[in-house]
Amino acid sequence: MRTLREIPLLREALDEFRQRGQRIALVPTMGNLHEGHLALVAEARRRGDVVVATIFVNPLQFGANEDLDAYPRTLADDQAKLEAAGADLLFAPETTAVYPRGLAAQTRVCVPEVSEGLCGGDRPGHFDGVATIVTMLFNLVQPDVACFGEKDYQQLAVIRRMVNDLHLPVEIVGVPIVRAEDGLALSSRNGYLDAAQRDAAPSLYHTLCTLRDALEAGDEVAPALDDGLARLREAGFTPDYLELRDADLGAVTATTRDAVLLAAARLGPTRLIDNLSLTLPR
Repeated sequence: MRTLREIPLLREALDEFRQRGQRIALVPTMGNLHEGHLALVAEARRRGDVVVATIFVNPLQFGANEDLDAYPRTLADDQAKLEAAGADLLFAPETTAVYPRGLAAQTRVCVPEVSEGLCGGDRPGHFDGVATIVTMLFNLVQPDVACFGEKDYQQLAVIRRMVNDLHLPVEIVGVPIVRAEDGLALSSRNGYLDAAQRDAAPSLYHTLCTLRDALEAGDEVAPALDDGLARLREAGFTPDYLELRDADLGAVTATTRDAVLLAAARLGPTRLIDNLSLTLPR
């Protein structure tokens, strides 16, 4: 696996792949990789001739008082994991290469509606930063297909809408959540949890499972969500939100069948997110 830090070298390498007619699959990450990321690489390996991974801790998607400086940078370990997983090329640029004029002067991409509420409500500007860097990576790599985790459900919805609205020729693939044996969705931020918090963390997933079962059995939505919030608080969480949306993140109506439960909650300073899809009864 080759690791490249500069944009001209990336373009040169990608030109070689294209001249050979190879299908390029992209896996964007912020590093500190775990099995969830490697599942994305495995899916990209199945869908492309060449797998390009990126590692870039994107300052544009971090808000004030968020964990940009503390976010783990583990490049050497990440390189070993990516190579073992079958990635062909890693692009790991410096911030100055991506934003040479600084953040304040940077052109930004905004995806309305689907970016609003949920994590977009708690993290203003976050999805503008996500949409901007992903658009930039699509422009630099020009992949045929790109793989993203379904754990970040709203992010995936934002990227799909952006690709559709801007007519970008990239196939977007959502890859199912990878979980620990106790159900906790794998996340780089799980490393922030102390031992007691790690023991409590799976309650987020188990609460969603209980809610899914209740809603699929026909329970009313509002009382079920109130019960879920109470369960999270009893487990030591401070919930940011717990919502039921349709599969496209619109409001649930009487005709909605495919839906998704989405939650974000804090254990101490650590913010965890999770989601579960479900089918509402007729």
